[in-house]
Amino acid sequence: MRARLFLMWHISLLIPLCLIAQQAATLSPLVQKYVRVGTPRVVLEHVRVIDGTGAAAVDDRNVILDGGKIAAIVAGADAPAAPGTTVLDLRGYTVMPGIVGMHDHLFYLAGPDMDSGWNWEPPLVAPQMSFSAPRLYLANGVTTMRTTGSVEPYADLNLKQQIEAGQLPGPHMDVTGPYLEGPGSEFTQMHQLASPEEATRMVNYWADMGVTSFKAYMNITRAELKAAIDAAHARGLKVTGHLCSVTYNEAVELGIDNLEHGFFVNTQLDKDKKPDLCSASEGDETLARMDPSGAEAKALIALLIAHHVAITSTLPVFEDEVPGRPPLRQAVLDAMSPQAREAYLYRRQRPADKPTHRDPAMLFKRDMELERAFVAAGGLLLGGPDPTGDGGVVPGYGDQREIELLVEAGFSPLDAIKIATLNGAIYLGKQDQIGSIATGKNADLVVMKGDPSTRIADIESVEIVFKDGVGYDSQKLVDSVKGRYGEY
Repeated sequence: MRARLFLMWHISLLIPLCLIAQQAATLSPLVQKYVRVGTPRVVLEHVRVIDGTGAAAVDDRNVILDGGKIAAIVAGADAPAAPGTTVLDLRGYTVMPGIVGMHDHLFYLAGPDMDSGWNWEPPLVAPQMSFSAPRLYLANGVTTMRTTGSVEPYADLNLKQQIEAGQLPGPHMDVTGPYLEGPGSEFTQMHQLASPEEATRMVNYWADMGVTSFKAYMNITRAELKAAIDAAHARGLKVTGHLCSVTYNEAVELGIDNLEHGFFVNTQLDKDKKPDLCSASEGDETLARMDPSGAEAKALIALLIAHHVAITSTLPVFEDEVPGRPPLRQAVLDAMSPQAREAYLYRRQRPADKPTHRDPAMLFKRDMELERAFVAAGGLLLGGPDPTGDGGVVPGYGDQREIELLVEAGFSPLDAIKIATLNGAIYLGKQDQIGSIATGKNADLVVMKGDPSTRIADIESVEIVFKDGVGYDSQKLVDSVKGRYGEY
């Protein structure tokens, strides 16, 4: 085995030194500040491999990276040193695929002048986090993300271009266009559609600008949604939705590709539901009534699967509403600006004069049950936390928490990791490049201390994140935005 590794090394040395210099020059000095491993060839030596397919972890492997790709995965051995090569002794560490975050944002939600009595004054605003969010995603293992609704689409598109050019640190981005929203939105920054024709024009305009997916929102009409889906599909693009005015059944029949927030926002069984209008409970009533073993749930799941509609689980954004849940990790609080941290702490303490008329613990458990039933029936479940700061859900940290909550929902750690990695790649049509660890795929990998296949909390112990074969120092990225999330 040593001879085989040594031979592979000498073959790799045939790569011209000018190519090595060219690769290093593609990253700006700013990005290089956060690079821990920058050689074109890397050996992750004696590491445990979770490949992202759901297969059992394999101990003591050498994963060899070359030119931004996974060149080989072989039995663990002490690799020889060679020019242009970094060898990392990773005994006690695990490597898994980079997270593919399928409900990630680049903005923060803020209710101006919010106080301990949950009083605030409109308008609800969504400040853009172009500085802090990309760094936090990458630092915590997200190597590819879908923005899943944009409030600053030009900023997101420009940010994607700067990251791909090596000018700024951050993950690869699937930029979703501006929200496709109807009248009555509480978000001042969202355009409100007036007709199906306008929905078509909006999709075509933003597709021309370079967005690669679209998201329908709570007050869109069926006709507008149908027009948007048809226009997006004509461009080879997909549409997801956080719906309310349109039920899951209706959206599936209209041709939607993906539905967000698990089963929380389906309104088909809400008693006051009227065509093209959002119901009062916004889906809580349907979720409470939809027994996972009942006929209605089975029929819905069968319809979703028959039409190849994916569901995105976003458990972290709902966790904060459940009494008795654990407080945020100190690292998450440290990432927040003082104002964001204050708003989060206010939200954790429900004022006595604002009682809830729902049972958040029951709804949380019910959604978990439905997500498990959907996967058991053959459905494609994706993962993403909806990190808007609301409820303390922060980029990157929220993606890790989503994996932990999937395990709490009843998935094995290996299956939860697959949902958060390979399943997202499959939906994006990039499973041949990312989402799992296999020879020839992009070297988008997460190195962490411990073994999340047996202790899922180790998913938090990230030390190095490889994107295109470049290893970024997680702690340096986190430190660079400490106290800034919620500010910029």
